[in-house]
Amino acid sequence: MLLSTEHLASVCQRIASAVGRRIDESSPMADARLKDGSRVNIVFPPLALDGPYLSIRKFSKKSIDFQRLIEFGALTPPVAKLLQIAARARLNILISGGTGSGKTTLLNALSRMIEPSERVLTVEDAAELQLQQPHVVRLETRPANLEGRGEINQRDLMKNALRMRPDRIIIGECRGAEAFDMLQAMNTGHDGSMSTVHANTTRDALTRIENMVQMGNMGLPSSAIRTQIVGAIDLIIQVERMRDGGRRVTQVTEVCGMEGDMVTMNNIFQFEVHSEGKDGRLYGTYKVSRVPPSCQRQLANFGLEADWYNALDQALLPA
Repeated sequence: MLLSTEHLASVCQRIASAVGRRIDESSPMADARLKDGSRVNIVFPPLALDGPYLSIRKFSKKSIDFQRLIEFGALTPPVAKLLQIAARARLNILISGGTGSGKTTLLNALSRMIEPSERVLTVEDAAELQLQQPHVVRLETRPANLEGRGEINQRDLMKNALRMRPDRIIIGECRGAEAFDMLQAMNTGHDGSMSTVHANTTRDALTRIENMVQMGNMGLPSSAIRTQIVGAIDLIIQVERMRDGGRRVTQVTEVCGMEGDMVTMNNIFQFEVHSEGKDGRLYGTYKVSRVPPSCQRQLANFGLEADWYNALDQALLPA
């Protein structure tokens, strides 16, 4: 039990020092991972106007699979089936959504489709992924020390990751210039790579990736960046925490190609709200597109083309 503002400040400083960080007026923000895997964020005055703020995000030790997501109402069985097929067929997948929408949870569920024989390398700001495969190499960024030296960011880890012979690369969250290295990895034989990004729609996710590449001062024109994106990303999954509190997959969109300078996309699944119950819960269905996918050849190579269309047919059946 916290007794006072001073007590909270003392607790924050003890937490920060335990993970090798400093928190005071000269360094008023800290973000770290505790030994049990929890994420902790601390903000001190003068940035925090009413005293120190301490936020702790705890994660369940039980990994959530697609069956649990279906039970939670996050998606329907046909949508789950198609996403499982996408992961097994080694499509490059980007998960988009807001804070707390369930991006990492879905990424963990998708990762369960990776074959045990594959060597998977993860790059994270703070380790949250719970991969079950035996050949997993986990890399985590490191902040600068008290002297402001020794920082290792995601881009540094991405450059090193490519030298470690991974079959797939999973980036916990793409938020900066490492987006360029992610696209390069996806374009150079690391099929089945995955990442997450903060965005409101699948179209916005591509814009965010383009902006992040430009943040790296590559000097590339927008058309060249979009060509890289189209060649790298196969599928974008939009997850959303809706106004009833439920977390749902609201869009599954395929990146098809280019028409002029515009990236063409196909919404395979689009969630549409139809009604609202007395308890405030939202009810809806998925609008389905049966346009032949651009990844049809890759699906055929894995013998999953018929399963893909079967999942779409099941989605068209009345509930």
